[in-house]
Order: sequence, then structure tokens, then C-alpha cells
Amino acid sequence: MEKLLEILSGVRPDVDFTSETALIDDEILESLDIVAIVSEINDVFNVELNVDDLLPENFNSAEAMLELINSKEN
Repeated sequence: MEKLLEILSGVRPDVDFTSETALIDDEILESLDIVAIVSEINDVFNVELNVDDLLPENFNSAEAMLELINSKEN
């Protein structure tokens, strides 16, 4: 989780990713933020997120993103 929070804070330092649970639903993250986050996740975690993974529920919280990453690592 620590590496993910570093990535998220690097993209949007103004957002408290530890407490937000509706990053997409509340329009906190924009499409360009998602592109940057996905790129960093792919590089740092050595996973391949694809178009099918780009669902709001996968990006509404840091926890949801971590679950997505973990599902791709296996």
C-alpha cells in the first residue's frame, strides 16, 4: 500500500487517498490522472492493467486499486 500511496500522492498531492472512497464517483480524479496512475502502477508493480480494468469501482479508492494490483500479480 505504501508504494501505491506514493504513486497517488505524486499524481495528486492535494488528495487524501487514505480516506477517499469515491475518487471517480465524486470526480476527484480526472481521466488524465487515471492515465498517469495506470502508467505508474504498470511500471512500479510490473503488472499490465488493460482497458477492461478501467472501471470506476477499481479506482474509487486506494484500497480498490491495491486489490486490482494484487489480482494482476497472481
